[in-house]
Formats: sequence, C-alpha cells, structure tokens
Amino acid sequence: MSGAVETPASELIEGPVVEPRPSGVRRFFNAWLVRRLFKAVLTVFIVTSGTFFLVRLLPGNPVDTYIQTQIAQTGISYEAAAAQAKNLFSLDPNAPLIQQYATYMLNLLKGDFGNSALSPGTTVASVIKTYLPWTLFSVGVATVLAFVIGIAAGMIMAYRRETWVDHLLTSIGAFLHAIPNYILAILIVVFLGVKLQWFNLTEARGSYTPGVHPSFSLAFLNDIFYHAALPILAYTLTTVGSWALVMKSSTVETLGEDYVTVARARGLSDSRIRNGYVGRNAVLPLFSQLAVSLGFVVGGAIFVEKIFGYQGIGFSLFNAVNGRDYAVLQGIFLVITISVVAANLLADILYSRLDPRIRVQGKG
Repeated sequence: MSGAVETPASELIEGPVVEPRPSGVRRFFNAWLVRRLFKAVLTVFIVTSGTFFLVRLLPGNPVDTYIQTQIAQTGISYEAAAAQAKNLFSLDPNAPLIQQYATYMLNLLKGDFGNSALSPGTTVASVIKTYLPWTLFSVGVATVLAFVIGIAAGMIMAYRRETWVDHLLTSIGAFLHAIPNYILAILIVVFLGVKLQWFNLTEARGSYTPGVHPSFSLAFLNDIFYHAALPILAYTLTTVGSWALVMKSSTVETLGEDYVTVARARGLSDSRIRNGYVGRNAVLPLFSQLAVSLGFVVGGAIFVEKIFGYQGIGFSLFNAVNGRDYAVLQGIFLVITISVVAANLLADILYSRLDPRIRVQGKG
C-alpha cells in the first residue's frame, strides 16, 4: 500500500532504541542522602570560614589581651610582656589574614584545633572535651523533659479546646514561650535563690562539687543533678510552652482528618483513636523539630550557664569572647555548626523514614 510507513531495517534488526541507564557514579551522586551529605559538608565549610573572619572583627586580639593583663597584674614593661606572649602564642595577629586562614584550615584538616590563649599550653580539643559533656547533659535532659511534658499538655489542650483548661494552659504556654531563658534564669536566682533561699547558689555553682571524682555511682549522679537543677529548670520552662502549642495545633489538625472520622464511625474506643490514630500522626512533625532543637543544645546555653555559674561549653564560650580567645571561639563555633547541621540532616533522614514521600519529592 502506498500509504504504509516502512520500518527501517536497522530498527527491525536492533529493536527499539533504548536510552542508556545512568552510570553508577551518576546514580550515586543523584542519591537523596548523598546530596544532603554534600550540602551538610558545604555548609560546615562556609560557616567555619565565616567564623574565622568574624571573630577577627572583634576589637583586640589574644596577644594584646594577654599583654595588657600581664602589665596590669604584674607591672612589667610592655616589651617584657610582648616577649612572653611571643613565646606562649603560636598565633601572629600581624600576619596576613589569608595566611592565617590557610594555616587554620590546614590545621583543621589535621585535626588540630589550636591552643587556648587564656590557658597557654591547653589545647582547644581538651577545653571542648572538658566542658561540652555538661552542656549536653543539662540541656539534653531539659529538652527531653520539655518535649514529653509539652506533648502531654498539647494533647490535653486539643481535646479540651475552648474550655477553661485549654485557655489556662494556652496562656501559660504562650507566656513561657515568650520569656528568654536568661531572663527566667535571673528570676530564678532572685526569687528561688535569694528571696526564698530554696537553693544555695554558692554550692550549686560549677558542674559538680570540687573534690568529687566522676564515677558511675548514685552519689555522683545526685551531685551532678543538684548542680544542673537550676539550668535544667530554666531550659525546661522556656521551651515546654512552644512544644505544647505546636502539639495542640498538630492534634487539632489531625482530629479533622478523614481517617479519624472513619475510625469513630467504626466504633473504635476513644483511647485507641487517641493513641493509635491521633497521637501517632500529630506527633510526627514534632520529631523532626526535636532533632533540630537537639542541634542547638551546644549553642543555646551561654547566658544561662554564666548566670548560674554552671561550667559548660556556654560558660567557656563567654570567657573566650571576653578574652578574645580566637582558637577556643573557632573551635566551639565549629562544634555548634556541626551539631546543628548534623541535627538538620538527622531530622531529614528521620522524617523521610516516617514519610517516604519526602524522598520522592526530593528526587524531583
């Protein structure tokens, strides 16, 4: 027939043309997790570089601070103090900035964070190792407590909405959410420590009682909880309100879903609907937020720890800012950056496990 379309001989022999599958390297770099890991590493690099230059915008430097302190305390001449500083510090603040940056990044690749300017001979890694666990302990315990209490309060507010219980808990939650943690810490010191004298503020200072040796014993556990009680109280009260309000909003939204209506029509008990349908789905968005909030554990304690005299990483950061300790500042900010980026990555992974649609959308 004249209108027929002839099939090329090549296609008859070879079959239809099939596009080649992506290579293994391309599939690897297109993977959902690998893309996020690359973004995380890039974020850490950018923030670390920015921190290096930002801390040098502070007036003064570690060498000048040390020289002025030695002159004020011992009365020696400027030349003598400068000679001591030259022997103690490997940092040369007069060197070209790009040279300092290159040296710092090369040392980071070797795992060398540098030495503290406030305590010559003490490495930044040892400073972080000494103070970081206490901040993780106090803020970590407070975060878990606030999360659990907030979920319970949010569920109660949602199920008792438009009642006096809902209005009371919502007002308390909004009030606590609006108070900065350092303001509440000052109020705790004034009222619980000075006015009511429920706490001996002098004995509660520090991360544990001097002379007590860290060990896995009940006595040491009681001691560290005694010293961390006030910071934990401040962190818990200032974060529980936000968890409760978010949980209330999520629960109210979940209660209006079709599957909840169907479960009620099937005659399921209220407790089963609350625990198996409403609670499980309402708390889903909060888990990703919990992972992110844990990332801010390291950096959110600077003022609270200084007010209570709790010797955590925030306390060390405050002293480093006052002493212009570049190495300690850079080391702590690097830890904060890594913790926040890792927490966001963990939140993405956790939420993608709980809701696989996130991974499908991410590939788009």
